[in-house]
Amino acid sequence: MNVLALSLIIALAYSGLAWHFWRTRWRALAPAQPRLEQITLTTTLLAHGALLFYSFVSSPIFGFSAGSALSLTLWLSVAIFWAGGFYYRLDGIQPLLLPAAAFATLCGALIPAMRGFQGADLPAFRAHIMAAMLAYSLLTIAAMIAVLMSVADKRLHEHTPHSLLTNLPPLLGLESLLFKVLGAGFLLLTITLGSGILFSEEIFHKPFQINHKTMFTLIAWFVFAALLTGRRLMGWRGRTAVRWTLSGFSLLLLAYLGSKFVLEVLLQRQ
Repeated sequence: MNVLALSLIIALAYSGLAWHFWRTRWRALAPAQPRLEQITLTTTLLAHGALLFYSFVSSPIFGFSAGSALSLTLWLSVAIFWAGGFYYRLDGIQPLLLPAAAFATLCGALIPAMRGFQGADLPAFRAHIMAAMLAYSLLTIAAMIAVLMSVADKRLHEHTPHSLLTNLPPLLGLESLLFKVLGAGFLLLTITLGSGILFSEEIFHKPFQINHKTMFTLIAWFVFAALLTGRRLMGWRGRTAVRWTLSGFSLLLLAYLGSKFVLEVLLQRQ
């Protein structure tokens, strides 16, 4: 299988969908086509999933690069968005999420793993990785919702009609969805941190260490914990929720993708 060629096709499909959703949901320059949109997104999602499956299965030793981690995270984000669309009104997120998925797909092909992880068959390792990827995926969606809330709030205060406001769910509905996604993502992030701390020697074959990746992740965890606590005890919402969500997500990016990118791409090591 030509991984790069398929990755390029998938990235182009994501990009085309993003452009279509921007024209139909954000700008109202063309009518929506729900059936065609659903078929195209489902096909692209399945192709991306097959590419990831082939990439991991074809590797004799499990290799998890910054590119493959980003690609898997965004694939899960799109899959969660796709599934959530059957239960929640999520229109408006597509022009934010799908370009990121296109970029991540290309990164998965262009930034291969430099060496594998010998303990990939360990149940503890698999559980740790799955919890981490799901946490990052949910928190990515939360960040997208926060950006969408910020844009909608700005348009609302301009006191001028805008197609984005017509096609979006109500702001209160978006805010409620934001905290539901944050709650699930925070729970999985807690499991990720807990398993990494308690089973470090079994998973990584070395004692737990405090490094910059761990520090940024812990700070992000405290940011999300403070936001969820503030919501429950003091009713935090609106711009406060947006700022705290984006701050926590930025810290997670620095913690994981930033550290792996520097090590693998700039320093050429893992």
